[in-house]
Amino acid sequence: MSHFSTIKTKLKDKKVLVKALNTLSYKARENVLLDNPVDHDHKQWNVDVALSNDIGFRLNKNTGTYELVAELDTWNLDVPVSRFIDKVSQQYARHLVVDQAVSKGFRLAEEKMKDGTIEIVMNRWN
Repeated sequence: MSHFSTIKTKLKDKKVLVKALNTLSYKARENVLLDNPVDHDHKQWNVDVALSNDIGFRLNKNTGTYELVAELDTWNLDVPVSRFIDKVSQQYARHLVVDQAVSKGFRLAEEKMKDGTIEIVMNRWN
């Protein structure tokens, strides 16, 4: 019998999480019930953000973070779970930094990605 597993993250902002997933070309849907795959028997999960019927994120009210909820036996993304979390976390951090800087009056001047590293240049005129 398989089951949904939860994996802790440090992602706290749902709006930024959705942006990060969309940047990575995942179609994020909000407020979804993760369903049982046809050949599996386990409970269903309500998630705040879903990528498919068996992968999503739900808010852990105790920690204030969104946990990855996934049926690991049917994981069908093009990267392993740990790499997926790394990619989402990187894009999450990128969007969070840019959004916060823009809210403080900065403007995105340049952004480069090289060797998996993102370089962001912001400026603000007084």
